[in-house]
Amino acid sequence: MFRRRFNFTVATLALIATVATARAADREPRPNVVLLLADDMRPDALGFLGHAVVKTPHLDALAREGMVFTRAITGYPICVVSRAEILTGVPAFRTGVQYRGNRLDPALALWPETMRRAGWHTWFTGKWHNDGHPKQRGFEETRALYTGGGAGAQSPRLDPRGREITGYVGWTFKTDDGHVELEKGAGLTPGIDRHFGDAAVEFIRRRTDKPFFLHVSFTAPHDPRLSPPGYEERYEPTKIPLPKNFLAEHPFEHGNLKGRDEKLLPWPRTVGNVRAELSVYYALISHLDAQVGRIVAALRESGQLERTLIIFTSDHGLALGSHGLTGKQNMYEHTIGVPLVFRGPGVPRGQRSAAQCYLRDLYPTVCELAGVRVPETVQAKGLAPVLAGTTKEIHAHVIGCFTDTQRMIRTDAWKLIHYPQAKRTQLFDLVNDPDELSDVSGVEAFAGIAKNLREKLDASLSEMGDPLAAPR
Repeated sequence: MFRRRFNFTVATLALIATVATARAADREPRPNVVLLLADDMRPDALGFLGHAVVKTPHLDALAREGMVFTRAITGYPICVVSRAEILTGVPAFRTGVQYRGNRLDPALALWPETMRRAGWHTWFTGKWHNDGHPKQRGFEETRALYTGGGAGAQSPRLDPRGREITGYVGWTFKTDDGHVELEKGAGLTPGIDRHFGDAAVEFIRRRTDKPFFLHVSFTAPHDPRLSPPGYEERYEPTKIPLPKNFLAEHPFEHGNLKGRDEKLLPWPRTVGNVRAELSVYYALISHLDAQVGRIVAALRESGQLERTLIIFTSDHGLALGSHGLTGKQNMYEHTIGVPLVFRGPGVPRGQRSAAQCYLRDLYPTVCELAGVRVPETVQAKGLAPVLAGTTKEIHAHVIGCFTDTQRMIRTDAWKLIHYPQAKRTQLFDLVNDPDELSDVSGVEAFAGIAKNLREKLDASLSEMGDPLAAPR
C-alpha cells in the first residue's frame, strides 16, 4: 500500500482546530454532508455562471450562499473512472479502475466508509456506476438505486426522434435486497431524477442521533436526452446560441472520434442538430435544478440546512457541438472542467475562487471540514485553506488523462494537450483564448512555454502512476 503523499498544511490544521473549538464551545453537532453529483454537465451551463439561456434558480441560490470554484476539473472524463477518483481520493491510475476496467482497489479507504467509521450515517441514491454494491463500499443504505441490468427486453431502443438509444439500455431501479422495481421504468425514462429527489428527501426527513453523509447521483443531463414531463417546451431550439467554439467537425482524430458519444449526432455537426440537442440538455439541467430545490427545502424544513455542508458538482462536462465533438472524451475546458459549489458550515458566502482543483480533492476537503482524519491512502489535497481564505492556490497545475490517447496539463494561464497516438500537441493561451480556438503550439515565441509544460506533464504523470509515463 502506498502512503499519502500530501500532508495537512499548517493553515488546514489551524482551520480544523478552530472549527473543532467552535463546535465544542457552542455544542454544535457535527455537520451533515450532502453530495449532489450531476452526470455530463458542462461547467458553463449554469445560470450563476452567466449562461445566457439556461435557468437554474436553486443552484444559483447555493452559489450566492456559498463558494464557487470556477476552475475545478475531473482527472479523467469518463463516468466510471471519475467516480472512482471521487470515492478513493487518488488519481485514476491508482484507483484500480484502469482504462476499460471497473474494479476499485480493495486496499484503498473509500470516502463513504471513512465517514461511516467516523460516526456518520451513510446513504446513497441514484446512479451507481462502479463495481459492487454501494453497501459493499461503505454506504449503510440505499433508496432509488439505479444500476445496470434487470430490464430484459423492456428497455426502449428508440428515442422520440427515432434515434437509437445507446445510453443506460437495460438499467433499472433496485432495492437494497436486489428487487427490481420495474414500476419505475426500464432504461433512462423522462423525468427520472425525480426518483432521486424523492429518495433524498425521504432520507433527510429521518430523525437520527448522528450526522449523515448523503450522496445523490443524478443521471441528468446524460443521454438519452428525454425532456422531463412539463419541460418539453422550456427552451426553444432556434433561440439557443451556439457554443463560441462550435465546429462542424473536429480537425483530427483525438482518440475517440468514432466512439459511442460521438455517434449521437451525425457528421458534420449542424447548427440545427446541436441546437435541438442543447434545448433538451438545458431542460434536463433545469429539472435537475428543481430536484436540488426540493432537497434544500427538505433540509430547511427539518431545521438542518445550516448544519449541512452541501456540495454540487458533476463527474465531468460535455462537448455538445464544441470543437466539433459531442462527447466527453476530450481535454477541452467544456469537458474536463466541472461545476463546483460549496455551501454550509465553514464555507464563506457569496465568494468565488479560481483555485485549480480536482474532484478527488472533495474527499479530504470534507474530512477536514468535518474533523475526520484523512486516511493515509488518500493522495488528493484538501481545499480547506482556500475556503478559509488563507491561500489562493492548492495546485500549481492540474493534469487530465483519457485512455492512451490524451494527456493534458493546465496552469493558471496555459494548457498543453498531448496526443500520444496522434503524435500531436496543442497549446492554448487560456487568458486571451478561453474558448481554445487558437492552437499556438507551432508558434516559435511560445516554444519555451510548451517545453516547460511538457516536462511538468511528464513528471506529474510518472508520479501519478501513468503506465505510459517514463519512470522518474
